[in-house]
Amino acid sequence: MSTVIPTRAFLTKGKGQHKEKLASFEQALRAAGIAPFNLVKISSIFPPHCKLISREEGLKLLKPGQIVFLVMSENYTNEAHRLISASIGLAIPNDPNHYGYLSEHHSFGQNEKEAGQYAEDLAAYMLATTLGVNFDTNQIWNEDRNIYKISDSITVRTRNITQTAKGNKGLWTSAFAAAILIP
Repeated sequence: MSTVIPTRAFLTKGKGQHKEKLASFEQALRAAGIAPFNLVKISSIFPPHCKLISREEGLKLLKPGQIVFLVMSENYTNEAHRLISASIGLAIPNDPNHYGYLSEHHSFGQNEKEAGQYAEDLAAYMLATTLGVNFDTNQIWNEDRNIYKISDSITVRTRNITQTAKGNKGLWTSAFAAAILIP
């Protein structure tokens, strides 16, 4: 059996609305550009030496019907005016030999900035605890350098992709965000 380790990844998002919940989710996948693939949900490790590429570049590497690995966040509502969000946070350490972490966050009532920052904090926290470091994210955030400093030798850059949407009366609304990992 061969080892499958992704070497490239991209972030994507989408939203959808339809009277049927499943059709609403399908529209979100279409908006994200990944509807023609067979999606396999995986856990949250961002592989060492994995290169983050653009969505456009990543989609060119995939073929319809292909099995695609992803870390995903999804949220739904059928309540009018209800704000939903789906967010993926990514924490990548400065040492390319070490793996990073992806977090999934979905919420109600958070705007894009709030949900995205929460997902980034969560990814940095989860990565730090796998390295044996317990901390408060507020204490290790370096505003000037826009990084988390977990220890003297470990710094982490973070980013997120977040989709928000507001519900409509009589329709299901879906919010979707994902990190697609390509071997």
